Amino acid sequence: MGKLVSTLFVTLDGVYQAPGGPDEDTRGGFTHGGWSFPYADEDFGRFIGEVFVKPGAFLLGRRTYDIFSTYWPKVTDPADPVASKLNSLPKYVPSSTLTDPGWAGTTVLSGDLAKEVSALKERTDGEVQVHGSGALVRSLLALDLVDTLHLLTFPVVLGTGFRLFPEGAVPTAFRHAGGSVTGAGVSIQTYDLAGRPEYGEFGLPENA
Repeated sequence: MGKLVSTLFVTLDGVYQAPGGPDEDTRGGFTHGGWSFPYADEDFGRFIGEVFVKPGAFLLGRRTYDIFSTYWPKVTDPADPVASKLNSLPKYVPSSTLTDPGWAGTTVLSGDLAKEVSALKERTDGEVQVHGSGALVRSLLALDLVDTLHLLTFPVVLGTGFRLFPEGAVPTAFRHAGGSVTGAGVSIQTYDLAGRPEYGEFGLPENA
């Protein structure tokens, strides 16, 4: 059975929208697209390379799928660790509107998300990887289907844009499983899902 592993780029204020380019996702009049680009150093590239050693399949939100499918099929260098996996491994897209995906190896999941993704995890050797796809990740977290979250936090505040954890997100606890900081200042932290938060209280010492 495969683990579901999410890799997400966010700003210090939690924005995940359009990290890769100005025209990637301009919903809501977003003008800050491409904010991750200045921080793509060797440390960052090394981490991404390590992530792409492990997938058995990809699960992508509709918008991320549309962005990826216009770019990665054109990258045909077999030595490219990202393109070679994205183009050759099975890709799954939960969508009620995508009917004829043009990217080879794509399957549209149109049924119940929990059942479809649980079955996908069961039949996949290696990781089921989710890249970007912030809205999908929130849904998967709410269903307790995410096993591991690689959260890359970039040292920039944008002030606008879609945020990963807006008001109303399901309360979720994580267990820190490792991390590092790149030379350019990107904090790469890995968290395993740990269930619901626990609560306590800092009381005054008894002799106070």
